[in-house]
Amino acid sequence: MALEIERKYLVINDKWHDGIIKESVMKQGYLANVPNASVRVRVSGEEARLTIKGRSEGISRNEYEYPIPLGDAEEILNNHISGALIEKIRYRVKCGDHLWDLDVFDGANRGLIVAEVELSSEEEAFKMPEWAGEEVSSDSRYYNASLVTHPYCDW
Repeated sequence: MALEIERKYLVINDKWHDGIIKESVMKQGYLANVPNASVRVRVSGEEARLTIKGRSEGISRNEYEYPIPLGDAEEILNNHISGALIEKIRYRVKCGDHLWDLDVFDGANRGLIVAEVELSSEEEAFKMPEWAGEEVSSDSRYYNASLVTHPYCDW
């Protein structure tokens, strides 16, 4: 079993641009999205993955991720997802000893920018970037699985 431990923050300024290491255009959709789990297909460039995430317990949850053929992923996204697609550009940004994933959303979630840092434990210390604002780790509105049915443009 894989355990994902992450903290999520709103982004309050553009100073993160200085730390960009990588940029990836992503689209993803959900095959299932129920209270106990979500099943997601994501395409990022020429790579595709199937991800199963369990219910969040604080900032932790079980996560299982597997590579799948790109053609299969495209077919699933075009024909078999529930809800809208999530469209975003993900930037890998270095801050202190950690790499952050900074998602700049497009489509119905345009205007939303969220940063996540993955940790090895819930108590792990990390440097807080000057561009990170309010923590939204426990606010389910900011979960990608929620944004497909309740997009940011409707808030």
